[in-house]
Amino acid sequence: MKTKHVFLDNAATSNPKPEAVKQAMMDYLCNIGASPGRGGYSLSLEAGGIVFEAREAICNLFNAPSEDQVIFTPNVTYALNLALQGLLKPSDHVITTGMEHNSVIRPLRTLEEKRQVKVTVVPCDSEGRLDPQDIQAALCPNTKLIVFTHASNVSGTVMPLADIAAIAHEAGIFLLVDTAQTAGVLKLDFKQLKLDGLAFTGHKSLYGPPGTGGLVVSKRLAKEMEPLIYGGTGSKSDDEHQPLFLPDKFEAGTTNTVGIAGLLAGIKFITDTGQQQIAAHEKHLAQLFIDGLNDIPQIKLHGPKGEQNRVATVSITVPGQDLGELAYRLDAKYGIMVRSGLHCAPLAHRTLGTFPEGTLRFSFGYFNTEEEVIYSLDALNTLTK
Repeated sequence: MKTKHVFLDNAATSNPKPEAVKQAMMDYLCNIGASPGRGGYSLSLEAGGIVFEAREAICNLFNAPSEDQVIFTPNVTYALNLALQGLLKPSDHVITTGMEHNSVIRPLRTLEEKRQVKVTVVPCDSEGRLDPQDIQAALCPNTKLIVFTHASNVSGTVMPLADIAAIAHEAGIFLLVDTAQTAGVLKLDFKQLKLDGLAFTGHKSLYGPPGTGGLVVSKRLAKEMEPLIYGGTGSKSDDEHQPLFLPDKFEAGTTNTVGIAGLLAGIKFITDTGQQQIAAHEKHLAQLFIDGLNDIPQIKLHGPKGEQNRVATVSITVPGQDLGELAYRLDAKYGIMVRSGLHCAPLAHRTLGTFPEGTLRFSFGYFNTEEEVIYSLDALNTLTK
């Protein structure tokens, strides 16, 4: 019999959302409901104000050059596809890593087949760590782009972003980073790192609703990229061709304004709470959990054992036990919600040595508590004996 509900799948989506997020979305739906940029009347202008304020908040959070370089998309997968499909041409060379999510590797494999794009996957070690010199060694005369995840959604391993950014800048090639697991938790400085593309999702550590995300682009990337879709933007409606200015070049169709309103409220929550406080709490919970695993010898940890160079995502296996059944029993008996399987990242599991079975993943968020960590450890200890 379930005694409580403990959500430990924050690598997939943050839960619960701050009350301000729910209120902002309800306020838009009940009191505004208009499309931004599609009319000169007051409600349309008010909707446009929400979208602009959200761009401004994202710009400030990531220290991006300007608000118009923030492109809204339905999710981080769309943002990555927008950059990859919009930039890479036949015979271009792209470098990625052995810890990527399918949101990166599937578009690259498709471009490899359809446009003859050359793809190099740089290997990582058994804990998912990357040596920047291996990126340097993979550079070719036709290398166009380096694309990689800032932190693994399987092991929690954080990649050496600053070192890789320096390599890309020195070589004069484009750099695209997938921040699905780090946006809102770790500091990301677009200008200081000289990034070209920063893909983010709203529904995880930015505390926004599902169906929100975006891509922050440099001016040079925006100039070279082609749009993924074309259509109405509410601007230059007399022209039958897509506008070339930002953000309209990449934002055809009606925006998810209710989602953006929620995302804005989520970012305000992060700003008010403080990224350092959020990150410190999550890392503390993850380390408490990892330390507790030492008392359960039948469990194997996959990924960094210390709180340095990791986010609060922890993967385990239990030799001789079916992880899907274990996840079911954690939920059915204890109300503990975790994810089992490959987590849409087969490359990472091959690197970690957990393919094809996958792992049991615990991912701690700001609203989780020490009590929940201890409760989960006790449940694991009982179920794995």
